[in-house]
Formats: sequence, structure tokens, C-alpha cells
Amino acid sequence: MNEIRVFSPATVANVNCGFDVLGFALDGLGDEMVLRKVPEKGIKITKITGADLPFEPKENVVGVAGLAMLNSLDLDFGFEVEIHKKIRLGSGVGSSAASAAGIVYGINQFLERPISNLELTAFGMKGEAIASGNEHADNVAPCVYGGFTLITGYSPLSIVSLPVPDDLYVTIIHPQITIKTKEARAILPKQVSLQNAIKQSGNLAGLIAGLYTEDYELIASSTQDVLVEPYRKNLIPNFDFYKQTALENGGISFGISGSGPSMFTLCKGVKDAGNVEVALTNALKLKNMQGDSYISPVSKFGNRILEQK
Repeated sequence: MNEIRVFSPATVANVNCGFDVLGFALDGLGDEMVLRKVPEKGIKITKITGADLPFEPKENVVGVAGLAMLNSLDLDFGFEVEIHKKIRLGSGVGSSAASAAGIVYGINQFLERPISNLELTAFGMKGEAIASGNEHADNVAPCVYGGFTLITGYSPLSIVSLPVPDDLYVTIIHPQITIKTKEARAILPKQVSLQNAIKQSGNLAGLIAGLYTEDYELIASSTQDVLVEPYRKNLIPNFDFYKQTALENGGISFGISGSGPSMFTLCKGVKDAGNVEVALTNALKLKNMQGDSYISPVSKFGNRILEQK
């Protein structure tokens, strides 16, 4: 095998109550990447479509993550890489994470002794830091593992795969505004109240319990954010209106995907997810806001090989 085409899914991070520690993968929406094994060491980016990104590997998420892995493993070969961006930059559904996860997953397919998903995530985080300013895994991990992932620790890195209820769907709306991850992190307070910390930890525990028991009422009541949403929602015009619209039309919970501007609505079943999409699309039009929408089950799968030669 000398060439593969890799698919890396879009993801929703934080999921309201799990800032920097929780995320899940989407189905169908994602980036593609072609890797060709070459004798020369290192990463050479030969083609980029769908976005204006640097070809210099040390300035590109793909190059940074890929080089971190190659250098650590001291491989005697390298790769030419094509990047085909299908996830809009700055959309809030893990565009940079898909790039970082895709390259390390792709490299892993060429190894005689493939490394673990945990190690792949750690290398992917190196690339993610270029986009966001710090190493976090809540988007990269679900790309690698699929489904829901919980980061139980960063030092050392520890990740747990969580179950996905079969009927759990998500509706994504992406208003055409720009929010930079670094700026969205900068507005957050450095300290929070003990009361809110207790409430948020309870919500996170409740959501995890709801996933294991497929208790949709518990999932709905637990997917609340008292730490981050009160600050970040101010970056999205009419956020409260969209939230009310989603919850009144079949959604069980609503929140900001990652740092935004995309917003997600969890739903039980594809019918409710469709009703929410129609209602939110109309809500965007009512507010004279251009936007895209997308419906997906919470995917149980992460990166995958589309083609190999």
C-alpha cells in the first residue's frame, strides 16, 4: 500500500456540560485527505482544496501533527499529502481537529506496528494547538475513537469511550458569522464559583449516566452549561431566540458547538431532528441571517479509509 484516502469526521465539542473534556462525532460531514508514502522523510503538502491554508508544514495543522508523529517514531520515510477541506474553517464543528486527526490516523495505517488511539490523539493535539492556542482533545478524540469520548485527564492523557443511544440525533445550524477559537477562549473567566462548579460537575455526571441508560430525560436535563455558555452566547446574535425555537420544536437540549458559531440540538429520533432543522432555518431567515444546517445521528465511528492503492 502506497496511497490512501482518509475521511475524518466533523465533531461537536464541549456538549454544554463538558468543556474541553467531552465531544462526539458526526456522520457524513467531514474532511478528506490523501497520503502517499515517499522515501524522503517529513511531510510535504502538495494540494489543498476548500480552504486557503498554508502549504508550509510547520504552519499547517496537518503538518504540525504529522511531523510530531513522524519525529517521535523516527520513521525512515515520509508522506506527500493532499488536504480536501469539506468542513468550513471556524465553523465550530472541529475543522482543525479533523485535519489533525486525519493525518495521524493516515500515517498509522502505514506502520508495521500501529500505535494506540490514545497516542494518536496526543499527536493530533499538537496540531490542534496551532488553531486554538492550546492542546485540547475534545474534538480530536471523537475523530479518532468515534462516538462520544470523555477526557478524564490531560496529565497523563486519559480517554474513555462512552455509549451512543441508537436514537440520538443532532441538528447543526451554522450562521454565517466568524468566531475565532482563541478569542472565544479569551473571554472566559479564569475562576468560577463553587456553586456553578458543583452544578456543572453534576450535569456532566448526569449526561454520562443518561448515555449509559439511554435515559433521554436525564440527557435533556443534564446537557446544561452554567460555566461557558453565559459568556460565549454573546458572540452569537439572537442565541437565546434560536435556543427557545429548538426546544419548542422537538429538541431536548441546545448549545454552542465548540467555540461556535455553529449550534447543536440533541433530539430523540430523526423526525424531531428534522422538525428542529426546519424551525431553526426559518428562525435564521427571520433574523436576516444566512446559514447552513445539517442533520446527523451521533456517529459511532471516527476516521476511516475511503480508498487505498
